[in-house]
Amino acid sequence: TRNRILILSVSSYVWVIYIDFSLFFNVATFQISSNWFSEMAEGMFKVLLWVLAAMVFAMAEGARGQRVPCYFVFGDSVFDNGNNNDLNTSAKVNYSPYGMDLARGPTGRFSNGRNIPDFIAELMRFSDYIPPFTGASPEQAHTGLNYASGGAGILEDTSYHLGDRISFRTQIKNHRTAIMTAKVPPEKLKQCLYTINIGSNDYLNNYFMQGDKYNTQRKYTYDQFADSLIRHYRSFLKLLYVQGARKVALFGVSKIGCTPRMISSHGGGMGCAAEVNKAVEPFNMNLKALVREFNTNFADAKFTFVDMYTGQTPFAYAALGFAVTQKSCCTVESGEELCAADKPVCAFRDRYVYWDNVHSTERANMFVAKAAFAGIVAFPYSIALLGIV
Repeated sequence: TRNRILILSVSSYVWVIYIDFSLFFNVATFQISSNWFSEMAEGMFKVLLWVLAAMVFAMAEGARGQRVPCYFVFGDSVFDNGNNNDLNTSAKVNYSPYGMDLARGPTGRFSNGRNIPDFIAELMRFSDYIPPFTGASPEQAHTGLNYASGGAGILEDTSYHLGDRISFRTQIKNHRTAIMTAKVPPEKLKQCLYTINIGSNDYLNNYFMQGDKYNTQRKYTYDQFADSLIRHYRSFLKLLYVQGARKVALFGVSKIGCTPRMISSHGGGMGCAAEVNKAVEPFNMNLKALVREFNTNFADAKFTFVDMYTGQTPFAYAALGFAVTQKSCCTVESGEELCAADKPVCAFRDRYVYWDNVHSTERANMFVAKAAFAGIVAFPYSIALLGIV
């Protein structure tokens, strides 16, 4: 349709602008020593991209109806919407103040309101949010399921100290069971959207865990650990591909060194933990390469990488209206990372990036989802384009 062609054209234009400005900014940062000027240039760049993204959303309004037949979600607590509620684990949040800005209240989402898949479901025009796999009816597999689990990692033993969790491997097994039980046609599965957010816990609750619970940091350099994670990731994605996944958005690891938890434990309480951020860079680089590998070598694959890392700068946050970027909005007790039950929360939640010591506020989730949808942080396809091509 004409509207879809317009969305494709504008999304592509946003992508071209991103490339041009990224190249310019990289050169400018190299040549100009002033950090202030570099941040100013990047902030202006981000604002321009949001203006262009608004054009995408405006024209997308004309494209009515659900954009993909089904939507499947995999990952960790950033995407979890209730799968951990009945598990024997400390990684569950089915209590107040979580969900305080959600009409349904505390559902198991690790935020004050909607998470990233919720916003994506809205943007893809689903009539409701994608339900958690736990407790869903078999018929729901025809529309979509959320398999994500707080604490989940690429490695099986990641987060074992927290208790039960549904690993990435098990999530894929659950997906296979669900689509086979519901007898979802293979051709339909090829048209569905898949989003995956996994890897953060392999750093937070494995590689950088203090004490003697894990030995990965003693065994691997940053590059070696990233290579190991990507080898596992590749094998899991191949399983999903065999099961029908073709339109897949892979979310990279964010600047987890800037979470309140890591600032406290590895940053000396004085700012972002630079070494933690440095450690995840090779993972993101390898994940981008993995996207290219699938798009090149696997028939009909339309994989895309969502950059959760690059845009996390003070100037970008300020441009988006975030005033508090390194503290939690809710009350977090000493040594913990999740909100204390029924304790006070900040008065102006929209000004905070972090809801607890690791997870984002609803407003921060909204910006990530919309940026991925519009193609500002997604390469080579925007999520909007995955609903068309």
